[in-house]
Amino acid sequence: MPVLTHERYCDEITRQTAALCALLDGADLAARVPTCPDWTTGQLVRHTGGVLRWAGHIVAERAQHNPPDDEVPEGEGPEGSDDPRETAAWLAGGAAVVTDALRAAGPDVPVWTWGWDQSTAFWARRMCHEVLVHRADAALAVAGGLDAYRPDADLAADALDEWLRIIEFAVTEKHSPALAGPARTIHLHATDVPGAEWLLEAGGHGFRWRRAHEKADVAVRAPLTALLLASLRRLPVDGKDFEVLGDRELLHAWLESARFD
Repeated sequence: MPVLTHERYCDEITRQTAALCALLDGADLAARVPTCPDWTTGQLVRHTGGVLRWAGHIVAERAQHNPPDDEVPEGEGPEGSDDPRETAAWLAGGAAVVTDALRAAGPDVPVWTWGWDQSTAFWARRMCHEVLVHRADAALAVAGGLDAYRPDADLAADALDEWLRIIEFAVTEKHSPALAGPARTIHLHATDVPGAEWLLEAGGHGFRWRRAHEKADVAVRAPLTALLLASLRRLPVDGKDFEVLGDRELLHAWLESARFD
């Protein structure tokens, strides 16, 4: 599946943020987020909205450095408010800030990013998947599950591509392997989307990945959305949706080590 267009990323930022806002209707913002246990739902939402406004500020200002928090307008959310409706309105405003800036700039404007691509295209893709994943966190916190969480297959596959690219970048920057010991292989196989398969090689001298169907030391078979969320440690691979073939300890070691802090 190809990388999505710039306009599609912008559309999905709006769409995924609206779905996240809908979860806040009547929600208890003090509820803990099981997949981000250090956060309440309110803190999760403020993080998400703040990141949207931060990225929007970078794009709008064509920033060539990481701006300090106090330069980002309304970056911390409604002051002293725990009202879900007011918080949701502020979150939706953050999506408008970043999408307006991204659409005005287009995908090819040079700007500061923390990653491998120093352009506005990086922020369009990153903010899309930032909201996509935190929407799942919010659903688990306030809706009790993921019954209504069904991102389009191309979006979910691209989110997994991006996550693996982030890990590859982190390993390269830190000059350390993503997994201790010799290189071993992991096969991720989405059971509900033809061609959505990944081969990962971790350990040894680093980390590599590609889209491929090949035999590996351990294989994980699951629906694509479950595979994405498990890779991001939002779902346990021991759940009913998963079939693990081969070295289960390797899989758990990979999931524990594949982090970006």
